[in-house]
Amino acid sequence: MRVLITGGAGFIGQITAKALLDDERYTEVLLADIIEPPVPAGTKYPERARCIKVDLSKSEDVASLVSPSEGKGNLDSVILLHGIMSSGAEADLKLGYRINVDATRAVLDELIATSPGVRVLYASSEAVYGRPVPKHGVTEDDIPAPEMSYGCQKIICETIINDYTRRGLLNGFSLRFPTISVRPGAPSAAISSFLSGVIREPLAGKPCAIPLRDRAWRHWMSSPKTLVHNLKVALQLPREALPLHRRSVNMPGFAVTIQQMLDALEAEGGPQALALVEERDTPEIKSTLYSWADDFDNSLALSLGMKQDVSFVDSVRDYKETMAAAGK
Repeated sequence: MRVLITGGAGFIGQITAKALLDDERYTEVLLADIIEPPVPAGTKYPERARCIKVDLSKSEDVASLVSPSEGKGNLDSVILLHGIMSSGAEADLKLGYRINVDATRAVLDELIATSPGVRVLYASSEAVYGRPVPKHGVTEDDIPAPEMSYGCQKIICETIINDYTRRGLLNGFSLRFPTISVRPGAPSAAISSFLSGVIREPLAGKPCAIPLRDRAWRHWMSSPKTLVHNLKVALQLPREALPLHRRSVNMPGFAVTIQQMLDALEAEGGPQALALVEERDTPEIKSTLYSWADDFDNSLALSLGMKQDVSFVDSVRDYKETMAAAGK
């Protein structure tokens, strides 16, 4: 099977690519990004990776990226992970729509022409929901009402995928990601970046600020390991797994409070790591944080064979094991 991953240089792109390059079923994995992605270290079949520098806002780049490969045929699956993150999309409206909407539709339209019926996994977001949201058990039946441009851009692309799938042009699934924590690397432009930083930075001996003073505030999260497992499940879902005009799935997560994050940090890093965390109210983003849904009913995703985490301490331990394996 040939799989294309856009946003292949990013963290999720890299860990997803590694999982596919460790699986003998995937004969070629194309990683595409605005910078040339690296081949993930330690993969079982690194020779099956092809890394491509591409600008998805340019039609000629999109056309060359998704064209059938000589001797290898059409793409079997595409995982769309590219995009401008939440705070970046909010700060630059035109850029957010150009990359998150226009470039995504350009890829989809080219896929229709070159690989009709191809499976597409679109990385959407829980940012499609806004206030008022149910306090308990948000489901796919609840009406998305995003309060940020980022969420608006995601729901637009979800709707396009619904329509293209209904018409038989694609086999699309829009996967609404929880916040992924703990992410390695530098802080991202996402408003939710501190949800990894609160663990990552103190464990590295660096300070981190939490932008609100409310340890009862909680957020819906998933570990990287569980997200990749669920993406692999989605790559095998039959077309009829969902109605053709309703292709959105809230990916499994679990609610974690700031207090639970701090407890996990202390348990795995000791009091010296906890002392590096500063809690301070940041009015310009505090309202946004409270607009996010924090409780989801993941019955649909679980019925499709996906799984969810149950312990944030386990997520922190997974992160430490990942860093140790990478020699960091």
